[in-house]
Amino acid sequence: MPWNGPLRKLDEFRQELSRDYKSGMRTTGLIFADDAMMAQIRKDDAPEQVANVATLPGIVGSSMAMPDIHWGYGFPIGGVAAMDSEKGVVSPGGVGFDINCGVRLVRTNLRVKDVQSKVKDLIDSIFVNVPSGLGSHGKVRLSRSDIDKVLDTGMEWAVEKGYGWAEDLQNCEDGGRMPTADSSKVSQKAKERGMPQLGSLGAGNHFLEVQKVAEIYEPEIAKAFGINEVDQVMVMIHTGSRGAGHQIATDYLSEMEHALRRYNFNLPDRQLACAPVNSKEADDYFKAMSAGANYAWANRQLILHWVRESFENVMRQKADALGMQMVYDVCHNIAKLEEHTVDGKRQKLYVHRKGATRAFAAGRNEVNAKYRDIGQPVLIPGDMGTASYVLVGTELAMKETFGSTCHGAGRIMSRNEAIRRFTSSGITQELAAKGIYVRAASKDVLTEEAPSAYKRVGDVVRVAHGAGISRMVAKMVPMGVMKG
Repeated sequence: MPWNGPLRKLDEFRQELSRDYKSGMRTTGLIFADDAMMAQIRKDDAPEQVANVATLPGIVGSSMAMPDIHWGYGFPIGGVAAMDSEKGVVSPGGVGFDINCGVRLVRTNLRVKDVQSKVKDLIDSIFVNVPSGLGSHGKVRLSRSDIDKVLDTGMEWAVEKGYGWAEDLQNCEDGGRMPTADSSKVSQKAKERGMPQLGSLGAGNHFLEVQKVAEIYEPEIAKAFGINEVDQVMVMIHTGSRGAGHQIATDYLSEMEHALRRYNFNLPDRQLACAPVNSKEADDYFKAMSAGANYAWANRQLILHWVRESFENVMRQKADALGMQMVYDVCHNIAKLEEHTVDGKRQKLYVHRKGATRAFAAGRNEVNAKYRDIGQPVLIPGDMGTASYVLVGTELAMKETFGSTCHGAGRIMSRNEAIRRFTSSGITQELAAKGIYVRAASKDVLTEEAPSAYKRVGDVVRVAHGAGISRMVAKMVPMGVMKG
């Protein structure tokens, strides 16, 4: 159903939803979009969800939505909301079901000429080495104590087991581990779902791409990120916490729905189920969510290890000789306890980012030492067969969005509609005409993830850049695509 509510245009890239639009709103809504994008955004009820989030107790600043906004569970996908650490709430809907769905970018010393004739071999090798598809199982067999260690320590567990390099930890958001994790807060069902799936890509919009650098906008920053020139070969991994994260979200949404009556919250949508930050429900969820985030980082680490092995097998060189260092790893479904300046005062906030990426500016301690004087790398994956981007965090983002920006293209077409409209052979041919080799675990995933089912990622990034909440650094386009 189209949304026809009133918005006030603040500038070319910002639209405001007034606090008096809806009873119970505690603050304004702020949508980052230009006029053309806003016409598309109005085609579903996501702006109404922006208004609904503005009713949550303890919200600080505006209820925000990034330019890739679309309808989600409770919160819109593309939503950002910060909650007071004493008077606010924590809401699983503000994180989503795929906890720490995120993106990892790996650079190489290779150029297009080095791999052009080997892209098919690379993707086919990765397809064999990295399990993918709906319900896919990883190659690692975990014991009950192992899954607890994964949930508690994340990437550290993987590196200690020999899956990757110690330096990988330094190039990951939070070092690949949220210390607030507590595996005892994760249900046995979630652990059982996660145990066989560690090290698998999954399905849906998750992908693994061999890419080439197509454009560089900020050469000095790009070079600091290890992106040296056009035609450099990169690898991007996009996946999350698999069944473990989904079950954690399901468990705690149910628990918080029951808690709503106890805390007497009057919410416009039960999908906004939440609990006060100082409650047992919120504390348990935050610890379990942190564990889910750790699982996702370990998951991407195992995949990276097997990607490096695939490159070694095909290119006949060791991964370190190929220069396969991680540029960075970011999550875009997460809640973090962070300190921000609000009305001139430092304040601790629970920042919910659902389909939104942290975009911290230079100088923040959370940014690893390698990039602290530059700003945090921001990784924006595109839809299959188009483009992906590297951006960098800005001071304006720190002031306006609690250091947040967009996370991807954003769907404009349901999966069922995409299946009706497209064929897998047609998509394969379309990509082949662009020089892109694709291999998928099923025919349906190709049609579900057709490029036309998404907004143009270039438009999303252009709005984020134009609004000043992140700056474009480089653009990559795919040479080969693996879909789950």
